[in-house]
Parts: sequence; C-alpha cells; structure tokens
Amino acid sequence: MSNIQPILDKVLDGGRMTADDCTALLESYDVARIGAAADEIRARKHQDNVVTYIIDRNINYTNVCNVVCTFCAFYRRPGKPDTYVHSFDEICKRIDETIELGGTGVLMQGGLHPDFGIEWYEDLLSRLHERYPKFQLHCFSPPEIHNIHLISGLDYETIMARLKAAGLNSMPGGGGEILDDEVRKRVSTKCNTQQWLDVMRAAHKVGLRTTASMMFGIGDRVEHRVRHLQRVRDVQDETGGFTAFIPWTFQRENTALGRRITEEPTGMDYIKMLSVSRLFLDNFDHIQASWLTQGLRLGQVALRMGADDMGSTMIEENVVSAAGAHNEATEKELRYQISEAGFIPRQRDILYNYIDREEVSELDKRESVKLKELSVAFAD
Repeated sequence: MSNIQPILDKVLDGGRMTADDCTALLESYDVARIGAAADEIRARKHQDNVVTYIIDRNINYTNVCNVVCTFCAFYRRPGKPDTYVHSFDEICKRIDETIELGGTGVLMQGGLHPDFGIEWYEDLLSRLHERYPKFQLHCFSPPEIHNIHLISGLDYETIMARLKAAGLNSMPGGGGEILDDEVRKRVSTKCNTQQWLDVMRAAHKVGLRTTASMMFGIGDRVEHRVRHLQRVRDVQDETGGFTAFIPWTFQRENTALGRRITEEPTGMDYIKMLSVSRLFLDNFDHIQASWLTQGLRLGQVALRMGADDMGSTMIEENVVSAAGAHNEATEKELRYQISEAGFIPRQRDILYNYIDREEVSELDKRESVKLKELSVAFAD
C-alpha cells in the first residue's frame, strides 16, 4: 500500500493534487487520514463553523423521456399509459406549499420530452417568475438543455441566455453521472461528456451559477472517477461558475442496471469519494453530503470528512425514491444532526446565501412537518 501522507501534506501546504495523486487516494484504505485532511481543508474554507441546508422542493414536471438510462426507475417512454406532464396550476400549488414551509426555491427537472422546444420552457419560467418574483427557480439539467438544442436547433449559449431572461436563476448538475464516455455509452443514450461540460460552460458564460455532481457505482472504475473530477475542476478553473459538488452512489432498486451490477459502493467508498473531492476540487467552495442516498447518520459523518452542506430538506422527491432510497428527515432532524456534529446549522438559499426565519428559533421546541429530501440524482 502506497504512502499517501506526502500527498496530504502537499494539499495541506497549499499545493494542488494531480490526477495520479487523486488515484492514489481513491485506491487507499486509509480513509481516516484522508478524511482528517479533508476536514482541515473544510475548516479553512469555512471558518465560521457553519454547516448549511436548504428547504426547497424537487418538482419533476414530466416523466416522459425519449432516452434510455438503465440506472433510472423514474422515466417513462412517450405514449405509455402512466406518463404525465404537470399543469401550471399544479406546479404553482406545489410552490405555494414550499413557501408556506419556509422554502426559498424549487429544483425543477424532468424527462427529455420529445415535443418541448425552448418556447415551452420560456413560457413556464416567465409565468412562474411573474407570479413568484423572489422565489428561486433552479431548473433543468444539461441533458434537458441538450434536448432543447436538438429540438429547437439553437446553440447552448443562446438557450441559456433566453432561459435566464425568462426567469431562470441557476441550474442543477444532474445528468452528469460519470463524465467519461466509456461509462456513459454503456448506461445511457443521453448527452455525452463533452456536451454536458459545454452546457455548463454556456450557463456560466451568461452569468448563471450551477452545481456539479457525480453518481458512481454504475460500472465505473477509479480511473473514470478521477477523469470526472479532473474535467469538473478544469471547467471551474475556466469559469468559476460552479457553486458546489455533490457525489452520491447509484441507487439500484427497480432499475435495469441494478440487476446487472454485482458490487455496490460501500459507506467507506462514499466517504472516501467525498473526502477526496474536497481535497482535489480546491476551486470549489462547497461539498454537499448526500444523506438522501446514504442515510442521515452517514450524512452526518460526512460533515467531519470534508462536507460543509447537508443538502436539501424536500417536500417531494420522485427519482431517487423510485430507485430505492427512502431516507426521510425533518428540518428539526437536520439541524440536530448538524449541531451534534459540532457545527452551527444555517438555512441557505440556492446560491448559498444565509436565510433567517423567525420560526427557526422555535424549531427545537416543536415538531416540524414531515418533509422529504432532495433528489440529488437530479440536483443540488
């Protein structure tokens, strides 16, 4: 087993990890030392000892999808009897519920609908922005933008500029999975690695902030994960447009791929990936714990292994739960987990601005409404 201490020392002294360094850490079993170094880097970046969380909702506006992803249990092919497209009134009803519970935004994504050109998305955003001018619309992943490109014939930058003008505030990092086509072409027919990265560059160029994500355990190897991290870091070097990085593990239940995968990532694999992400992605401010897929306790451990954000307390989630992740939490529970890890819990918005609500001061004295967490598979 290689000695990883020189790599950790280099990072702690302000040096930058190479891809070979990243590989060595991901192949190491010394998760405790890696996690301790990641915790130190987190503490330097966030000296106020705050760990954040967000209250928002994941609205999946349609499950109609014209591509096939073997890791997805949510999508339905066009024309199938159980397909849906939410009406504007239904979406507004869900936003009203979110606002009532202290939410500041909505994470809205859906399948790649074969009939929705850019005008459909512009109409939806502009009507929502007009009704909720201060509510954050964090919507549409790179595969959806690529789908608009195929239907409307517009380049990515034009699409992103028009969506921003219609009311889009930011964009989630969904659809990234593993940013390496050797893996992607085996599990999905949606946009390739270059297209995903180019959509992100276009979003950043027009002034939109986005998140970046990784779903591993879909037949990928360490070298694929390293390439993913390198590509995301390179774009951040170019644009500075990513707010956060969110790694999580493939949820296999009810999926075609899940029936073929024989080895699942373990809790140690998840913690190691999160810690290495904090060390390698030196140009990212925020690393988010995915307690939805890993469970509250492992999510709490992640806070001492490099994460500074506990993710989202959501009222609704359809994608990850369809694949077997059924973890739930209240805002009170999230704040408790953060406090017990030794941090100050603070609610944030999508752009990581702190939110102060009068109700929060009373939160520990009463039970809060049961909420359900974000589909990090779509989001942030």
